[in-house]
Amino acid sequence: MELFYAVLRAFLCGGILCLIGQILIDKTALTPAKILTCYVVAGVLLGAVGLYAPIQEWCGAGASVPLTGFGANLAKGVREAVAEQGLLGAFTGGMKAAASGLTAAIFFGWIAALLARSQDKA
Repeated sequence: MELFYAVLRAFLCGGILCLIGQILIDKTALTPAKILTCYVVAGVLLGAVGLYAPIQEWCGAGASVPLTGFGANLAKGVREAVAEQGLLGAFTGGMKAAASGLTAAIFFGWIAALLARSQDKA
């Protein structure tokens, strides 16, 4: 039963994030690229002030998988690197924290490109 509630919380959190994005697309002049950027920045800001960790704990993958989770991961990496290395950590911490996710995205994107056949659009 615990698994059911974990999946339900993840679904609700992810669904709310998607709903907000869809409302922004429908009701504003923001482009999808600007909305995605806003999600990353929101994750960075919420992560920097320590508000995203409780959201991630409650929502699980519903908060860690979307772009807000990427932004929060960047903020966490910067915070930890600054604590260890000082000012230099502000420049290196975010990329170190996100390196495995970025590497996986590039690798699996490459695999998908190898497996898919490109076609001319008519």
